[in-house]
Amino acid sequence: MIQRAFVSRNIDLLVRAYLVYVRPLVEYNSVVWSPYTIEDIEAIEQVQRRCTENLPGLRKFTYKDRLRRLHLPSLELRHLHVDLVWC
Repeated sequence: MIQRAFVSRNIDLLVRAYLVYVRPLVEYNSVVWSPYTIEDIEAIEQVQRRCTENLPGLRKFTYKDRLRRLHLPSLELRHLHVDLVWC
């Protein structure tokens, strides 16, 4: 929906839109429902994988390379960080 909502194809703008509109929904209350099975972790990570894959010029890179280029941590790492802070 971000691709349809924004006319601009500026990568910085699209990443910022993802960080503002999508990631809070994925991370909401993650301490309570923290995924621990591989399937759950992959399903959640798929949201960020799809978003970064649709950015212009980044489709040819692997997921880890896209995260590195965009300076984004994986959602799994962010969930682990939130769990550690909460403890």
